Amino acid sequence: MTGTVTAFDAAVGLGTITPSSGSGGSVVQFHCVAIADGSRVIEVGTVVEYALIPKLGRYEAWAIRPV
Repeated sequence: MTGTVTAFDAAVGLGTITPSSGSGGSVVQFHCVAIADGSRVIEVGTVVEYALIPKLGRYEAWAIRPV
């Protein structure tokens, strides 16, 4: 899937991704450990590729990589 990072709080390590129009789905959350390069930081507005994984009864973005 592809989308855009729409929020990221580095202090708590949480953010959201809004899927691209072709990817479908709703806004998904992610934790900084899901950023594939290990940096644990990503800028708001970055276009990314990601996978979805089930976690605690909902889906989260995983394997997040800038496009």
